[in-house]
Amino acid sequence: MKKIEEIPQKAQAVVLKSYNEDQADVEVQEVEVPLPKDGEVLVKMIASPINPSDLMFTKGLYGVKKELPVVPGFEGCGIVVAAGGGFTSKFLLGKRVACGATETGGGTWANYMLTGSDYCMPLKKFVADHEAAMMIVNPMTAWGMVDEALAGRHKAIVQTAAASALGKMVIRLGKRFSIPVINVVRREEQVKLLQEKEQAEYVVNSSRDDFDEALSELCHKLHATIALEAVSGELSAQIAAAMPRKSELLVYGALSREAVNIHPGDLIFQEKTVRGFWLSKWLKEKSLLQKISIAGKVQKLLSSDLSTHIQQKSPLDDIQNALKTYEDNMTAGKVLLQCSP
Repeated sequence: MKKIEEIPQKAQAVVLKSYNEDQADVEVQEVEVPLPKDGEVLVKMIASPINPSDLMFTKGLYGVKKELPVVPGFEGCGIVVAAGGGFTSKFLLGKRVACGATETGGGTWANYMLTGSDYCMPLKKFVADHEAAMMIVNPMTAWGMVDEALAGRHKAIVQTAAASALGKMVIRLGKRFSIPVINVVRREEQVKLLQEKEQAEYVVNSSRDDFDEALSELCHKLHATIALEAVSGELSAQIAAAMPRKSELLVYGALSREAVNIHPGDLIFQEKTVRGFWLSKWLKEKSLLQKISIAGKVQKLLSSDLSTHIQQKSPLDDIQNALKTYEDNMTAGKVLLQCSP
């Protein structure tokens, strides 16, 4: 192991003690600081956001469950202060990185995180810490899904949860790549928000009585044959029914906490398809050179198309209030945890 500074034996971390759907069972504890082995690095964390996927994880509703107790947090940024064996690990030593948690290890809501070297992306100097901390989950997912739409030569996109941070990124990327985006929201104030703040041209409210008719008209007019679906449940059925023949639902979330619901006739007779999108899997399918290229392109857009509004910054020891603030009003922006020891 190589290091650039002394590593403390213990440090602070948010610890998830049990999976609880009602309220996150977390507390800040002093935990052992793990040391990296081959292919691993130790990151001295700077900041980490709270994302919808984090909330789902603490409730036990995410697609991945880890052995408890465990430190939550899927992404953040920090400095690689220690490296195990391997070329990539040693290359990252001393560098500021955007980093993600592994599928089995501890997460980013801590002073220090042990992770795989392939879960880290070196950062350009022009990228601010708060941008870097939120670079992976939303920006990379938005980029990946729009890339899927472009690769599939779809003429237009439908997206649900369009008023979310990720949804706004998809709107901006749609403009950048000249692909129309039909935005589905559930409240009238979200319609106005996207029209006024994002200059979104196509916004439909799923709570309106004429939603199905309005959505179908737009989907056929623009020939929107791919949907980026974050809600699931009955809304999936409505989206699928509104889209043209041979359309595709790309499911990346389940905010409704319900199963994807689609009429069999849409699958059988309309030849519509459903598949999932998970960023981790999408990135694993890319070569090293492709990952470097994608990371470079995303970093250039972190202050513009892929920017994220922050509604609050909180220290680790205020985790309960931070979680409540974000869950009560996700549309207002991210809550960013300050992780520096």
